[in-house]
Amino acid sequence: MSVPYIRPRRGSKEDPLRIGILISGGGSGLSALIKYQLSNPSSHETELIISDNATAKGLKFGTDFDIPAIAIELPEINDKSKRRIKHEELIHDKLIQSRIELVVLSGYMRILSPNFVKKWKGRLINIHPSLLPKYPGAHAHRDALDDGAKITGCTVHLVDEGVDTGEILAQSEVPIFDSDTIEILQERVKKAEHLLYPKVLDDYCSK
Repeated sequence: MSVPYIRPRRGSKEDPLRIGILISGGGSGLSALIKYQLSNPSSHETELIISDNATAKGLKFGTDFDIPAIAIELPEINDKSKRRIKHEELIHDKLIQSRIELVVLSGYMRILSPNFVKKWKGRLINIHPSLLPKYPGAHAHRDALDDGAKITGCTVHLVDEGVDTGEILAQSEVPIFDSDTIEILQERVKKAEHLLYPKVLDDYCSK
């Protein structure tokens, strides 16, 4: 059964919301967000970085920006369902321990369970590399190219119990050219993501 969105408290430049960022890879979006926070007094501040991958290059930004950064990998449990539940429990506990008020997904490649989402619904935000509802899932760039689309983009949305189905907060369009490959398109969309995400977070956290 779906539960309603419960928004976090209103943040301010004087008392910003404490953000925890979940990543899986290189962390280019994470880096862009932290740099924005450092150069623009904002209603949110990154207080924790968590990766599901101990070798994720994005963890280094914790050292670079003096932010706690840890890896919480899947525990060694044979049963896949129990392994997933325990993994999310460990993440949830760390978020609570760190007094995180808003969870931001930035290149986090795991689909979160409905049980985890319900605990954070309204305080859990993602950015997806397409103009949702078009091209949800893990292969948005490939799907857009295969579809012959001329426009794609990125979408900031609240996370719900589905996959890329939550309430849309904002979108930014990006053109597709005939010569584009998946890699070229990905880099163009990333630039749009890096501009859109921090500003949408500013707006969401200050309302």
